[in-house]
Amino acid sequence: MQSRNSKNRVLAYICLVCFSILPMYVSAKTIMIVGDSLSAGYGVQVEQGWVNLLKKRLEQQYPKKHKVVNASVSGETTSGALARLPKLLTTHKPNIVVIELGGNDGLRGQPPQLIQKNLAQLVNLSQKSNAKVILFGMKIPPNYGSAYQQAFENSYKVVSNQYKIKLMPFFLKDVAGNKSLMQKDQIHPNAKAQPILLNNAYPYIKGAL
Repeated sequence: MQSRNSKNRVLAYICLVCFSILPMYVSAKTIMIVGDSLSAGYGVQVEQGWVNLLKKRLEQQYPKKHKVVNASVSGETTSGALARLPKLLTTHKPNIVVIELGGNDGLRGQPPQLIQKNLAQLVNLSQKSNAKVILFGMKIPPNYGSAYQQAFENSYKVVSNQYKIKLMPFFLKDVAGNKSLMQKDQIHPNAKAQPILLNNAYPYIKGAL
């Protein structure tokens, strides 16, 4: 009986050790965020931006395991990102690419067909480099008209279905329209909104790890 108890204790100890080191065996990933001012942290301190908060959360959950590359540029469009992406993929060799784009295209009244085409090419190039892709959807103000608004939002769904990738329907969920969470321009989220943006994004990113 004593021998059996000893074996059980040893087995329990081994299981405890295995489970405690399990996170260490999650394969290391490079996550690249390709976005516009929402991800570049326009109007907030660098350390306050949601991408930097993502780095901190990953470091807490997977110490020294994953790398986050923020390739976002304020004012970026889908066309601009498409021109930059090949070099970014070659330089950083990301395992996961997060595409957070389209808002500036929409505000400039770019044709939804062009936005959709560019998003599709961004996804296609990323997948060809063996990266998982996550697409962050965006919405456009109602003053652009319901037809444009619907076509704009639908472009994300079409690309998501075409390439079978995860789509976050609206990156600014629970932030847009809340004046206390927006900067004076009512376009860019303020520092208080950044943790909410992280919480919106994190389930999709964690699921891709």
